[in-house]
Amino acid sequence: MTRPPPETVEVRIEPRGMAAILGIPADAGGLVVFAHGSGSGRLSPRNNHVAAGLREAGLGTLLLDLLTPEEEMDRANVFDIDPLASRLVEAVEWCDSEKQLANLPLGFFGASTGAGAALMAAARIPDRIGAVVSRGGRPDLAGSTALARVEAPTQLIVGGRDTQVIELNRQAARHLRCPHEIVIVPGAGHLFEEPGTLDQVIGHAKRWLRDHLVFGNGSK
Repeated sequence: MTRPPPETVEVRIEPRGMAAILGIPADAGGLVVFAHGSGSGRLSPRNNHVAAGLREAGLGTLLLDLLTPEEEMDRANVFDIDPLASRLVEAVEWCDSEKQLANLPLGFFGASTGAGAALMAAARIPDRIGAVVSRGGRPDLAGSTALARVEAPTQLIVGGRDTQVIELNRQAARHLRCPHEIVIVPGAGHLFEEPGTLDQVIGHAKRWLRDHLVFGNGSK
C-alpha cells in the first residue's frame, strides 16, 4: 500500500474531516494546496512526486482528498466543480486556523478536474491565494465567469501530446484577466508518465511559485 512520504504527516481538515497529507520544510516560503483530479487523491504518486520537488524548493504542501471514497463512486461528483471549490476554500480556512500555517502565502496546484476547482476557489478568495498552477488540467470547468475573477497569477502546464486538453486550456486562458501563461511540455501525454516530463512540470511550477507566491504578491 502506498504510504505518505516520511517527512510528512497525516492530518484531518475540519469540520468536514477531509483526509490530507501536510509537509512543511524549515523556513517555508509558502504553502501549496493540491487539488487532485478524477480518480486520484492525496496518495497520488504523481502529485506526491511534484509535492516533494516543491518541498525541496522550500514550499510547504498540503495534499487532500476533496471527496470521500463513497463520494468518488459516483462519477458525477468528480465533475461537480462548485462543491469541490467550496471544499478547497474550507481547506484554506483550516490553514488559516493553524498557527504554523496561518501566515504563509497560499497557492493552489490543480490536476485534471482539480484545476477547475482550484481556479473557482481562487476566484472566491482572491485576497488569500497568491498563485495557481495547473497540470494537465481542465481550467475550463471553472466557467468563464469564475476565470475572469481570478486574480492570482496562473500557470497552465499541458502535455504536448494532450492535444484536446491544450485547446481547452487555450479557450480557458482567453477568459483570464490575471497574469498567466500556458506551458507545453514536449512529448508528454495527459498523465506526464513519459520519462523526465513530470520533472519538467516541477521545474516550471517551482519557477512560477517562487516568482509569484514567495517573491511576488503571495502574502496579499
